[in-house]
Amino acid sequence: MTVATRLDTDAAARATARLHDGLPPTIDAVADGSPASHRFLRRRWYAAAVAAYGGAPRTIVASLHDFPALALPLVAIGPGWLKAMAVPGCYWPFRGAPAIPALCTPAVLDATLNTLARTARVVRIGPVYDGDPVIAPLIAAARLRGWGVASRTVATSYLLDMAALRGEGQWPRGSTLRKNRFHEKHLAAHGTLDWSFADPAGWSAAFDAMAEVEKRSWLAERTDGRDTKFTRWGHGAFFRAAAQDPVIAGMFSAALLHVDGVPAAFSFDLDAGTLKYAIANSYDPAYAKHSPGKLLYYRNLTAAIDRGVERVDWGAGDSGYKRVIGAAEGPAIRDWVLMRPGVPAWLAPLARRWWRTRD
Repeated sequence: MTVATRLDTDAAARATARLHDGLPPTIDAVADGSPASHRFLRRRWYAAAVAAYGGAPRTIVASLHDFPALALPLVAIGPGWLKAMAVPGCYWPFRGAPAIPALCTPAVLDATLNTLARTARVVRIGPVYDGDPVIAPLIAAARLRGWGVASRTVATSYLLDMAALRGEGQWPRGSTLRKNRFHEKHLAAHGTLDWSFADPAGWSAAFDAMAEVEKRSWLAERTDGRDTKFTRWGHGAFFRAAAQDPVIAGMFSAALLHVDGVPAAFSFDLDAGTLKYAIANSYDPAYAKHSPGKLLYYRNLTAAIDRGVERVDWGAGDSGYKRVIGAAEGPAIRDWVLMRPGVPAWLAPLARRWWRTRD
């Protein structure tokens, strides 16, 4: 009997939610049935976060008729007396949870929140996008059930609809291609140019190359480097650990430029179905005059279109080049705090004011 048949024929839908120590394999089963945009939220994604950033994970798995519907990994944060927890992960693309929307009935959300209330007083979820198909219903259900809710806006996302641009005519435009050829010609004066894409079976070498670029980038020069994605003092441990899952490794995509064999620029993404999350782009400032980053990401996007990618999510940050390439504002990205019913929820107004002022 199929899931749909059982749901249609059984009027008394049975929903349960159990708290598991660690990160159970069920997370992968839920991720496989999630919207394409959330299928990277696999067990290894959370295990990589725990390995890189610390914490002892526990996971709430909610089921409908014994079919896993939602998985909510959590780690403890803050002082023990606060009994606060957060969803682990890397902040980009987002810190969310996998779920199968068709199975996330009100009863399933109720069971999840009941177990969550026994597990934590305060729960941080995010950053996630407005309208997230998993987190938005959970937050709405929490409000209805007396939870206190606080949020802060982190940024505005930027989305590039490549399918629409292609439908309007040639993309990239001829003028853009001519400018790119001009820059490429002058860039070649520095040495032999090698444009390539990372081999999904050889991510270690690709991560090394991208870390070399980041070490020479403006980000490392002007900051402490903690926001770099692939260096050992940035988020390198996370992405290397996540790539140990062959499914996630197959979603990762990287375009690389070498000049005389030395890494000079990269564009690193995560492809989730027809959606591409643009996670990181960087280049060696020694070649800045010739726009190596722009040359590379136009090549990268053109190849993505040929693979069936229709939209690019550029996330937050510098909107200048994103608008130039054709991106428009998308959903807001927010951090959320849920406070369980009772005394914690009564403190929600204070928490809202405090949370909105946090960096």
